[in-house]
Amino acid sequence: MTKTIQPSIRVQNIKEYYFSTKLKEIAAMKAAGADIVSLGIGGPDLPPHDEVIETMSAAIHDPSNHGYQTHIGIPELRDAFASWYSRWYGVKLNAASEVQPLIGSKEGVTHISLAFLNPGDKVLVPNPGYPTYSSISRMAGGEVVYYDLLEDNDWQPDFEALESMPLDNVKLMWLNYPNMPTGARAKRETFEKVVEFGRRHGIVIVHDNPYSFILNPEPQSIMSVPGAKDIAIELNSLSKSHNMPGWRVGVAVSNPEFLSWILRIKSNIDSGQFKPLMLAAAKALEAGPEWHKSLNEAYASRRIIAGKVMEALGCEFDSQQAGLFLWGRIKDESISSIDLADKVLQEAHVFITPGFIFGSNGKRYIRISLCAPEDKLTEALNRINKLNKSK
Repeated sequence: MTKTIQPSIRVQNIKEYYFSTKLKEIAAMKAAGADIVSLGIGGPDLPPHDEVIETMSAAIHDPSNHGYQTHIGIPELRDAFASWYSRWYGVKLNAASEVQPLIGSKEGVTHISLAFLNPGDKVLVPNPGYPTYSSISRMAGGEVVYYDLLEDNDWQPDFEALESMPLDNVKLMWLNYPNMPTGARAKRETFEKVVEFGRRHGIVIVHDNPYSFILNPEPQSIMSVPGAKDIAIELNSLSKSHNMPGWRVGVAVSNPEFLSWILRIKSNIDSGQFKPLMLAAAKALEAGPEWHKSLNEAYASRRIIAGKVMEALGCEFDSQQAGLFLWGRIKDESISSIDLADKVLQEAHVFITPGFIFGSNGKRYIRISLCAPEDKLTEALNRINKLNKSK
């Protein structure tokens, strides 16, 4: 008689990431001959700056650069992140003790959760919000408590509602502006209020900040708020701002004690980053306004077409959104976001993201990625218009 093997409780408590399962479906459709236009995932399709690639290429040819590296990252990268924060956000950081390079900010979500959460600790997670905040919190043994982000409140936290919630045993609060998926821009007032909220209640505020340079005229950091370092951690990333999603380069900035706890977890999980990659990332962080201007001109042109796609899908949207996506509300109350997304995929062969995956407050919305060339966005528009005419 064979004993049945069961997975861990953490595996039973989470589902496979939505995009992981959906990409399998799309791969099967492609294998059957379908031509799919993907407007789902926010992975930049444009390359990094030429100097970044040249730096990587040159460093690879140095035989001394192929060994293990320290978990805290090379000084060149820590210094580059500190200079970047000073130049763009007006935030002064000690490169040696207040900057922790990461293998992408998604890795940071995991490390922070493991470093701060004990089983049963509660975590405040935005609804709608990045699904990984919830799944990793549960993997770490935390209890997820959702707080509402609503269109009527410009997708900002309602602090009166937060204060009325039972906050006993809440350890972490996740925040993300410019917001994904809604595109709501960061507000200084929100940052000031949430820092004070965290300080009074002993809740660590974790701000995830990968979109601040995309279609956003005023990049902001929560660390610019006085006292933020004492209670907050900020994650940042080169994936979106520097077209380096597959390179996996991120950073956590905070006070030395918080980062030392994160490092204890990180040092037991990974073996550091590839030195040529870190040197190239340091070069990327030197990019000036002309780089971001060029990038945003491309995204602005794409967003015009994406807006037409939204309208063809019967959705309303805020034209002032920031970030790599366009978030739109479905006007037809009789159709759900999942039904609309599935219909468009199956009948028009266009992949869009249903808002329900980001939480119950997203169920009347869809999201379109700007990470597709203009000709692909135009093709998607033509297909959807053709589908509408066939009704």
